[in-house]
Amino acid sequence: MTRKRDTAPLAHIPDTMQAVVLTGHGGLDKLVFHDDWPTPVPQVDDVLIHVGACGLNNTDVNTRSAWYSKGNMEATTGDALAGADGEDGTWGGSPVSFPRIQGADVAGIVVAVGPQADVTLIGQRVLVDGWLRDWGDPMNLDKTSYFGSECDGGYAEYTKVSQRQVHPIDCALSDAELATFACSYVTAENMLNRAQVAAGDTVLVTGASGGVGSALVQLANRRDAVVVALCGADKAKAVNDLGPAAVLERNVTDIRSRLKAAIGRDTVDVVADVVGGARWPQLIDAIARGGRYTCAGAIAGPVVEFDLRTFYLRDLIFTGATVAPPGVFEDLVRYIEQGEIRPLLAATFPLSQFHAAQQAFIDKHHVGNIVVCPGT
Repeated sequence: MTRKRDTAPLAHIPDTMQAVVLTGHGGLDKLVFHDDWPTPVPQVDDVLIHVGACGLNNTDVNTRSAWYSKGNMEATTGDALAGADGEDGTWGGSPVSFPRIQGADVAGIVVAVGPQADVTLIGQRVLVDGWLRDWGDPMNLDKTSYFGSECDGGYAEYTKVSQRQVHPIDCALSDAELATFACSYVTAENMLNRAQVAAGDTVLVTGASGGVGSALVQLANRRDAVVVALCGADKAKAVNDLGPAAVLERNVTDIRSRLKAAIGRDTVDVVADVVGGARWPQLIDAIARGGRYTCAGAIAGPVVEFDLRTFYLRDLIFTGATVAPPGVFEDLVRYIEQGEIRPLLAATFPLSQFHAAQQAFIDKHHVGNIVVCPGT
């Protein structure tokens, strides 16, 4: 297969670059575009990547607004949040240092390497695994950090990261298409792994039109599960094109009766949830005895009403899914190269129009993901 490149390796690496820099917690005004930000220099085993495209994700929005703070009880809005505290405003419950270049979903080309990195990576097209680990203790969750959160990421013309994090990829997809995968699909695959989804399982996917939700539909289909997708009525056709067994309107008031009408049973084996919010108890009521619930988001609200009797009397298994273990990203690259999953690129924006791109992402009128492209 011919490797497609959106840009060639550069003979000269400039001292400065375009970058969108987060200056503190708050609204979109805290994201500042620069065209003269210092280009990073690769150290030790780092590689320097010329970024072709970088996908947007909820983690960046939530970090900017300090949504993760226990002082916040509201849905993800992208605005500065009353009660949120920057001291626990990141995914890991600790402060983030500013200024910070966010962005985890990088597709690009390696153009330089540090003194102890593999020089054969230069010129290769790569994706970045966002989970940064202590490679002497890679399964220790307390020693993980995230690209674009605890270190600078990809909302820039260039970014650097350890060579352990980059994965060459050989496919005909554009950089913009490739930049839709990393964060959403690794999150989705980790959720399905945690819930032990297997062939024949019936899986209810919330937020099915979003990046993680649409990834869940595709990846659960790949496992030969029976997928029921929840989404807004205006996005039902696009979600249906992904091949779920059924698509239900997200605001359905009696989910069990709708399930019965759609798939012939009123419960599911697994709920894969990224929404939470006020309708959450309905999701739990729809899980069959001995079934599983897995969660990696709560965009409709993090605080829910939870009846413990439903949980224990039905022998349910609940799993949170954030830090994906080693190996998940390699699986994702293989799925892409073998054509087992496809990108859902909703829109591309120049990096210089980052505010418009993130606002469009927050507004959620799209299906799939939105990416930004530096240098345009």
